[in-house]
Amino acid sequence: MVRLDFSKQSEKRCELCEREVSAVSRHHLVPREEGGRYGPTVALCQPCHSTVHLLLTNRELARKYPTVEALQQAPELQKYLHWVRRSRVEHISNRRRR
Repeated sequence: MVRLDFSKQSEKRCELCEREVSAVSRHHLVPREEGGRYGPTVALCQPCHSTVHLLLTNRELARKYPTVEALQQAPELQKYLHWVRRSRVEHISNRRRR
């Protein structure tokens, strides 16, 4: 995960939950292992980035959710998005079990 240090406050907005946050990282809309190495990326806060990878496989991300708009509508993320949009959480520990 690559951390980006933006100098403008307006750029520190998570594109999934749309909250202002202290840090964002780049999420490949089509995962690198599914052919998206040079494809588009979006800025996600750590809780959203972790949750996306917890709840969706790379194959699902590549085939069903190749845009941030599609991710925002993903049924698997609706409960989480409803919660996080009302929250001030900046970090979450929810790694995928191996």
